Amino acid sequence: MEHGIVYAAITLAAGLVLAGCAYGIIRWLKKRAEATETQLDDIILMAVGTPLVVAILALSVYAALTRFDIVPESMGWLITGQGINAVFILLMAWMVSVFFHNLIRTYSTVIAEKTDADINRLIPILLTMVRYLIWFVAFLLILADFQVDITPLLAGAGIAGIALALAAQDILSNFLGGAIIAIDKPLRIGDRVRIDTISGDVMSVGPRSTRIRTLDNQVVTIPNSTVTKSVVINYSLPDKTLKVRIPFSVAYGTDMDHVTGILLAIAREAAEKTPWVTPGPAPSVYFLEFGESSLNGQLILWINNYDSPGMSRTG
Repeated sequence: MEHGIVYAAITLAAGLVLAGCAYGIIRWLKKRAEATETQLDDIILMAVGTPLVVAILALSVYAALTRFDIVPESMGWLITGQGINAVFILLMAWMVSVFFHNLIRTYSTVIAEKTDADINRLIPILLTMVRYLIWFVAFLLILADFQVDITPLLAGAGIAGIALALAAQDILSNFLGGAIIAIDKPLRIGDRVRIDTISGDVMSVGPRSTRIRTLDNQVVTIPNSTVTKSVVINYSLPDKTLKVRIPFSVAYGTDMDHVTGILLAIAREAAEKTPWVTPGPAPSVYFLEFGESSLNGQLILWINNYDSPGMSRTG
């Protein structure tokens, strides 16, 4: 018994030394990884470092307690193979959770910078889902290791998941719509847009809904799923210039060449005297149709800002 205690102490000491060496090597590797261009090595080392040290200590303790008969039979349940398996399952879940947390955090920023996609508000949701999934799987593995029948638990989780999915169908579709808007960017905050029959300026794009300040100064909240299903007209893209069509009618027998000259002269004068009417593209006049009692056409000119005076009813 005395020799067993001595050997167990030596095993624990060796485990401490080995864990210290592993800790030092991990720190050295982290410093080397900081000098590399890729961030994947940093992410792997952050995930592996601490769990590896804990695993070495756990193995040394398990070896010291099981190899030298120093634990009374009444406490033998503490050092079963199931216990050490549970410890390693938890360590593996810890490692995987940290890895995916850092991976998503790091590369979501890179993707957002390269694609100009506003996905930052989606990251906490994704991180929470991944974290719960990893630890739920670890919990099931531990139960299976202790020979607990997890079939009813899996069936219950499946039924609960289906019920939750049905109950939260609209919420999930709106969250997915928010993700699509963030990635595809059909609209941005401050843009003048038209969604179905609603025209106005985008106030906010949230995970669940998009808010529009209408031209009547009213705030309309539109579910993101509706936005993704609708035709979105964005007057701010590619820029704020806007083609304006001004209809006109003249009586039959009117000289259309003379009318065209007058309208073009008015348009050119407007471009010279009005800052928001642009001289180019050049204004133009088109004949459209023979009306019941008039000749109908339109004058086309361009303005440099859809929000210019007199254009507040755009769309």
